[in-house]
Amino acid sequence: MKIELHRKKAPFQFEVHNEHGQELRLDASPDIGGEGFGFRPMETLMAALAGCSAIDIGLILKKQKQEVLDFRAELEGERNQDTPAREFKHIRVHYHLWGDLEAEKVKRAIDLAIEKYCSVALSLHPGIELKTDFTIHTKHV
Repeated sequence: MKIELHRKKAPFQFEVHNEHGQELRLDASPDIGGEGFGFRPMETLMAALAGCSAIDIGLILKKQKQEVLDFRAELEGERNQDTPAREFKHIRVHYHLWGDLEAEKVKRAIDLAIEKYCSVALSLHPGIELKTDFTIHTKHV
């Protein structure tokens, strides 16, 4: 895996490219000089957690013969304001799944994804409290 970061505009606007040519825009918070040009790095980490776990949950549910018609995740993170790095104290992920799904299988898929398969979740510092919950919707809105 290879990633390249290039500054597009001083002081903190960056583009990140992967080896497949896709692009991600990053910027810092306006309170330290950013301009809202792109995702902040900590938002990118949360997005990576959402995407990684969603893929794993989807694969696990497919193996369990559970058809997911739609999938969404809402994440909230609280950062430590008392340290220089302001790392995450905790992250909460609420998954929304649509379909005729068995709650026990959904819970098992989420637990397996977060505890065993999601490389992003497993790469987080063990001091970060990661909470998950879910809602099964039978009708798509």
